[in-house]
Amino acid sequence: MVGVTDLVTFGETMLRLSPPRGERLERTRDLDVQAGGAESNVAVGTSRLGADAVWFSKLPDSPLGRRIVSELRSHGVRTGVAWADPDASRVGTYYLEHGGEPRGTNVIYDRANAAVTTVEPAELPTTALESAAYFHTTGITPALSETTRETTRALLRAAGEADVTRTFDLNYRAKLWEPATARETYETLFADVDVLFVPRRDAREVLDREGDAVEIAHGLASEHGFESVIVTRGTGGAVALRNGSVHEQGVFEAETFDAIGTGDAFVAGYLAERIDGGDVPAALERAAATAALKRTVGGDIAIVTPEEVDRVLEGEAGIDR
Repeated sequence: MVGVTDLVTFGETMLRLSPPRGERLERTRDLDVQAGGAESNVAVGTSRLGADAVWFSKLPDSPLGRRIVSELRSHGVRTGVAWADPDASRVGTYYLEHGGEPRGTNVIYDRANAAVTTVEPAELPTTALESAAYFHTTGITPALSETTRETTRALLRAAGEADVTRTFDLNYRAKLWEPATARETYETLFADVDVLFVPRRDAREVLDREGDAVEIAHGLASEHGFESVIVTRGTGGAVALRNGSVHEQGVFEAETFDAIGTGDAFVAGYLAERIDGGDVPAALERAAATAALKRTVGGDIAIVTPEEVDRVLEGEAGIDR
């Protein structure tokens, strides 16, 4: 990992298996396979928008592990992977069954004992942090095991010692742990976080915050000393608080084909703009545009281009002739 790195991310990437739309898992004979993981989604998104991104993780040295690395590298992401014995570890998977209302979309995880649950800092090429501008991880990773929790903490601290801006997306997953346990862990990590992304729903239900998005952002920044807090509000857009200034951003309308990964695309758009030297309002705007485009793309990853994001920002959606 030689040279300056714009972004380093750390977390688990799974294989996502989905039946064709309209079919049930219990009956399908076909499954579409794609890589999916919050931190790698952000790495891919920023890479596709022009940044140099590296993803840290641990995978079994198997065809499935190599499948994930190959897919991420195809989007320009560099990988810093600790390779594990394939006879003693596995790749986490999840099954996603798309369903319209009233059934809704269902996610079934099969990620117990995945290789990443044993990852330690010494196994990763952490020297990349010394030349990085940003380090990003999420609240999913410390939920996976006590080891990933401590490795997350160690990497956040190492990034801080290297004067790297550390960003953290709360990304609470109810299927991984209870709100009280999650909150206790998150709050032990917050001292080593500079920029927090948090959905308003999770701020209320997990962090026990009251008030509107602006009040939530002020409360979190005041208590934990964050440089910036970005509170997302679904269809209500997002609010960013930085150095006492509040910035708001609405959503761009999108015809939703696949909503999975929208939040990661938002973070990717935000970080790509900040890496490129843009201010917070510009970053929020690019984040919202990237998130809207992601909703039109199947899979977890925002397979978009800078030109497409620019067209959304300029209001030029339509047939590309």
